[in-house]
Amino acid sequence: MSDNDFDLPPKATPDVMRQRTELAGKARHALTQTGLPVCREDVSGEPGVTVRVDPLADGGVLAEWATPEEFTSEIVKILASGVDPSNLPQRLRHYENVQTCMRETILKILASAGFDVERADAHSYGKAVHVRGFDL
Repeated sequence: MSDNDFDLPPKATPDVMRQRTELAGKARHALTQTGLPVCREDVSGEPGVTVRVDPLADGGVLAEWATPEEFTSEIVKILASGVDPSNLPQRLRHYENVQTCMRETILKILASAGFDVERADAHSYGKAVHVRGFDL
């Protein structure tokens, strides 16, 4: 617990954040070299790969595929209307397949480039790739 009696997760130190920022830059560069569109971290709604630094102590660098805003909005509307999990709409299945395929693509590209990567915790980070380090 913190001094304020809040059970907040600890933040990474400034040195760790600097290292993560450098790692994120290397990951962006490696992905850009392949021709994948890489989005700026501070701009939301752009399609492509977003690479961001998580400030939590147990976080790290996360890379995730972002679909165009209109596609994502369409999926949100479908989910908000309620769906039967045993009979998902084709558009929702397609969206999930795109997210899964792109996660695996990002994971394989970064691993091939020498990064230590794994699928991020789905509960916390959805379909993101956790970039842990650079091995070369």
